[in-house]
Amino acid sequence: MYSTLPAFVLGFHGCDRAVGESVLSGKTILRTSENDYDWLGHGVYFWEHNPQRALEYAQQLAVNPGRARSPITDPFVLGAVVDLGHCLNLLESDSLQVLAGAYAALKRSFESTDASMPVNSRPDEGGHHLLRHLDCAVIEYLYESMEQTDESPFDSVRGVFFEGEDLYPNAGFKEKNHIQVCVRNPNCIKGFFRVRKQDSAFALP
Repeated sequence: MYSTLPAFVLGFHGCDRAVGESVLSGKTILRTSENDYDWLGHGVYFWEHNPQRALEYAQQLAVNPGRARSPITDPFVLGAVVDLGHCLNLLESDSLQVLAGAYAALKRSFESTDASMPVNSRPDEGGHHLLRHLDCAVIEYLYESMEQTDESPFDSVRGVFFEGEDLYPNAGFKEKNHIQVCVRNPNCIKGFFRVRKQDSAFALP
């Protein structure tokens, strides 16, 4: 009942400038990420209301080309207006229970074949896993189950990610905390825009 969020969000995608300019011109669209470690499953990823973090990610890929799907030589941030639609919103209780149920069903499926479950791996300095093979498998299993039962699919997934070192000694916050959105239904992306700088002569509304 409460999985449809009542507003648009602004998403920011870090990429190479050539890719961003091509999308802005309407020549291409953003490609879906389908890595088996994508923590919110397969889709197009955006940093919610966080252009700086999107830029930092593009810059990180530029100096670590082996981690990028295609080379980034000129880090760029592409803005998007996103309607989350029917959202698996992992910041609210009902969606978390849906995901827990999908995990239990996936676990039973693996146990029936004596196969090993995927695991999350490569923890960062704060102990949070960066490669989320298990989480990706659970979300993809949920999508497949919904398709088989003709349930209305989720258009997007939204989750909070705790990353980095403590913001200050004994803090309950990490230096790179952020919210990410994974868009499964491309029709949720209502448009793209070029990120602009604030006009310092005026206050922000």
